[in-house]
Amino acid sequence: MRTLVVIHSLKMGGMERVAVNLADAFADEGHESHLLSCRDRPNDLSPANPSVHLHHFDQFQALMKSVIGIPVFLLSRLLLGVLLPKSHFMWVGWLSGWLLKRHIHSLEQRFGRFDRIVFRGLGTFKYFWSFRDDRNVYVLENVIHYDRPLWQKKLEWKLVFHNRHLAGVSSGVLDSAREAFAKGAIEPKSLRVITNPCPVEQINALAQEKDPDIPEEPYILNVARLVPQKGHQLLLEAYRESGVSHKLVVVGEGPLRSKLEEKAKALGIAERVLFAGKRKNPYPWMKQADLFVLASEYEGLGIVLTEALACDTPILAAESRGGVRDVFRGELEAFLTPRTVEGLAEGLSSVVSRLPITVKPEWLAPFRSQVVVSDFVEQPEKTSQR
Repeated sequence: MRTLVVIHSLKMGGMERVAVNLADAFADEGHESHLLSCRDRPNDLSPANPSVHLHHFDQFQALMKSVIGIPVFLLSRLLLGVLLPKSHFMWVGWLSGWLLKRHIHSLEQRFGRFDRIVFRGLGTFKYFWSFRDDRNVYVLENVIHYDRPLWQKKLEWKLVFHNRHLAGVSSGVLDSAREAFAKGAIEPKSLRVITNPCPVEQINALAQEKDPDIPEEPYILNVARLVPQKGHQLLLEAYRESGVSHKLVVVGEGPLRSKLEEKAKALGIAERVLFAGKRKNPYPWMKQADLFVLASEYEGLGIVLTEALACDTPILAAESRGGVRDVFRGELEAFLTPRTVEGLAEGLSSVVSRLPITVKPEWLAPFRSQVVVSDFVEQPEKTSQR
């Protein structure tokens, strides 16, 4: 098949990494794979498989160059977007969708018709909501958020989700979508779970790289943006309460860094906590960690959990909304703790006392490329409940 993965940008981020991984997975499984970024360079990420065709479509530039793009944009920003906050995508999306459709048509004139077009993430496809095609599959990366009045959310859902082929990355995301759609009288054309691929071999290769900043002493690792969603305050409190001797290393950057550093000082653990900042290649850090821990409030799936397993590092997480439970199946369910300081602290001390723990290949089986690609290639059935 000829496949196209569409992503808003190729900046360094979990959703963007998964889009690249999916394009690589299509190519690895023998399909003609294309990846389209809707922002021009510079980019942090690129496909690992050299056969993937990488394309760029500058959404904003295309909008500005169109005949009516500038007045539509200004009207949205200066008037309509002010009267109805966070509605910018509604007003520009009808034009941007048509422009994207035209750009994809130009690609098809060069390469042939795409059999499957996959849009990754709400932030990607809501700005192209007017582009409808039965080949399109729209991937919900996270749980549905109610960040505006319900009547406004219903309007957004109608534009973005109604009568489309949708795929949630986990059962938790699917449950969240069903709950929202029931409130908004939204009927997708199909709704199913297709999880994220984990490129095990690629991660293993990257994990062999040397990084002189990695601590020599044993450590527990967290990799996440330093934002409220990721639960770092809970993690710091639980780490102190656990009394484990391992160092805690946090890889990631974000607006909460200074606040979290102050929190570590206030808890008296600053000397045992390393904030390592953003790393282009976090996999050597995962490989050398004795344990990977996640304390997020919600996760669509939690790609870092499968990446840690690919590095042969055991994982521990606090219960949360979304798809974390989809990773902790079978034997791994014992490594899922209540989302409390006491629960996570007990989990940390218990698991550390049992180290080393051998990661089993079957823990990653549902996230292998061939499984995920097969689900995308399969024609979705109307109102599928898988």
